[in-house]
Amino acid sequence: MKTSLLIFMCLFSVPFLKAQNKMKDEHSTVKVLVLFNTVNGGTYKMAQEIAAGIEDFPGAKAILKQVPRIKPLENEMKQPFASVPYANISELTAYDAIAFGSAVHFGNMSADMRYFLDQSVNIWTSRKLEGIPATVFMSAGSGAGREAAILSFWNTLAIHGMMIVPTGIMGTSEIDKSIPQGNTAFGASSLAGIPNSIRPSKGELHVARLQGYALAKAAKGHQLTNSLTGQTSGLTRQVSPITDKDQKINITETKLKELNISLPKAPAPVGNYKPYRVSGKLVFINQIALNNGKVDHPGLIEKEVTEEQARLATRQTLLNVLAVLKEAAGGNLDNVKQAVQLTGYFYTPAGYTKHAVLMNEASNLLVQLMGEKGMHTRATVGASSLPMNSSVEIQAIFELE
Repeated sequence: MKTSLLIFMCLFSVPFLKAQNKMKDEHSTVKVLVLFNTVNGGTYKMAQEIAAGIEDFPGAKAILKQVPRIKPLENEMKQPFASVPYANISELTAYDAIAFGSAVHFGNMSADMRYFLDQSVNIWTSRKLEGIPATVFMSAGSGAGREAAILSFWNTLAIHGMMIVPTGIMGTSEIDKSIPQGNTAFGASSLAGIPNSIRPSKGELHVARLQGYALAKAAKGHQLTNSLTGQTSGLTRQVSPITDKDQKINITETKLKELNISLPKAPAPVGNYKPYRVSGKLVFINQIALNNGKVDHPGLIEKEVTEEQARLATRQTLLNVLAVLKEAAGGNLDNVKQAVQLTGYFYTPAGYTKHAVLMNEASNLLVQLMGEKGMHTRATVGASSLPMNSSVEIQAIFELE
C-alpha cells in the first residue's frame, strides 16, 4: 500500500513540478516598453531613468524604443539616442506595460507621437491594450502646458482601456526645492528651457526613476492577475457574444411602459373557480372592474354611473384581464399569439343602446398594446345586474403560441 502511494505521488508530482516551472519561466520576467520621441535628447534622458526604475523592480526588463519620425532629424546619427531602434505599431501588444515619453508641443504630445498612435486603430478595436498598465513622462521647454499635455496624452490611453499609473507625490519630499522642478502629480517632466541649469535635474530624474519602478510593479500585478484568471488580455471577464436571441425585447411590456400603464395584480378568485382556464392553446378569462379589492365606479350606467366613468371601469376591467392573461402566458404577454373574442357585459337600464361605444375603450386599448395580434371578434350585452354591482364585466378568449 505504501509503495503504491509513493508511486502515485511521484507520478503526480513530476508533471505538476514541470507545469509549475513552466509557469515560473513564462511569468518571471516583466517586459516593459519605454517608448519615447525626442529631438534634443531631454526626453531620452528621462526615458533612460524611467528604464532604470523599471529594472530596479525584481524580474522586470525595460526595452527602450523610439517613435518613427515624420520628418528625418538633422544630425540624428550624432545624437546619443541614435542607436535606439524605432518601434512599429504592431509590437505594442507584446509588452506587459508601456511608458510613453514625449516633448510638450503646445500643451500636447509631439506630432511624431500623435501620428504613431493614430495608427493603433486595429489594436484598439481588438482591445489588445485593454488593462495594460501605462504611464506618461514628458520634457517641456518653459514648462508651460506640461500638465495639460500629460492629461491630453491620457485620453488616448484611456480610449485603449489602459490602466494609467500616475506619480502622485512620490519623491517630492526628497528633491531639491530651491530650484524649479518640472514634475507633476500626473507624471515626471523636465523643464528643459530653464537657463543656466542642467536638465533634466537630479530631482526630475529621481521622480522618473520612481515612476518607472511603479509602472513595473503595476505590470507585475497585472501579469499575476492574468495568470490566476487565465486571461491573456482585457479587463472584462470572457463571456460568449450576446446575440439578438439573448436580447429579445418584450414588445408588449415595452408598449405598456411607453403608454405609462402598469398592470394591476391579477384579482384573486372570490369563489370556487379559477381566474383562467387553458384548453388546448385557448385561454378563457372573466373579469370585472376590481381595483385593489374594490369595484371602480359601481352601479347602473346612466343612473348611478356616467358614461365616462363606465369607460374608465371598462379600461380597468381589461387591465385585469391582461394581468390574468400574463399569468396564463407564463409571465410574458409576448407568448400570446392573438386575441380571439371579447364579450362586454354592461349594467344598463332597459332601452340603453351605447354598449358598443363603452366597449370601444377595451377594444382600442387591446389593439394599441398588441397591434394586429390584438384584433378580435366582439359582442356587447346589456345586463340587469352584474357581480359586486360592477358596471362592466368582460369575458375574453385568447390563443397562446
